[in-house]
Amino acid sequence: VASMDSQTALELVKTGATLLFLDVPQHTLVAIDTQMFFVGPAFKGIKMIPPGTHFVYYSSSTRDGKEFSPIIGFFIDVGPSEVIVRKWDQQEERLVKVSEEEEGRYSQAVKNMEFDQHLGPYNHSDYEDWKRLSNFVTKSIIERHEPIGGEISVDCENDMFRNTPKTSMEEALDKQLKIGNSATSVGTNQRKGCYYTSIPRVVKRKGITAQELTSLNHDKVGIHILLNIWFQKVIVRKEF
Repeated sequence: VASMDSQTALELVKTGATLLFLDVPQHTLVAIDTQMFFVGPAFKGIKMIPPGTHFVYYSSSTRDGKEFSPIIGFFIDVGPSEVIVRKWDQQEERLVKVSEEEEGRYSQAVKNMEFDQHLGPYNHSDYEDWKRLSNFVTKSIIERHEPIGGEISVDCENDMFRNTPKTSMEEALDKQLKIGNSATSVGTNQRKGCYYTSIPRVVKRKGITAQELTSLNHDKVGIHILLNIWFQKVIVRKEF
């Protein structure tokens, strides 16, 4: 955004979508797509977001900002100039929706530029990376696979990786979740995970050549490579 002229930046502020996050504590990690922000005293959200599908995620932290809870995220599909408002629930340590009346009032305030100096800009130079990573993520796919309520959390997806190899950090997180030390853990009756499509470890199919079978298995491996690239891309860290 620093290399962008003021007229272009103003146009993106007006036409781009905005995430308004109220009362988020300092040191909380807030992110969208491949871009991360560490919340400072002035932070109230993200502006200049291109219309389309995005993944928003966050993690609460200790007061000193050294330890973080498991990440919670949700998909959004935004139109031009749309404003999405969330407020921090101190007790549950998560972002929650506000009433329609509040959302309308805050949305108008955003459009009147009342929050502009408190909003971090979406970095458009990184947008192409996100478009490549999310090329096939459509609104209908999100609606088909997202959990009830829309919140996606590693706290609720732990069973998916039960029998997969883990790094030492993943093993530590797995242990933390099992003993219930997670700051954002939820009750058993509330645990809702994504509705995943099963992907077999090895594709076996009769009536095709060995080369075709190898290609099918490589395509499946490509899914995991894509996920690894996505995690590696999430290294843009800012404080606002």
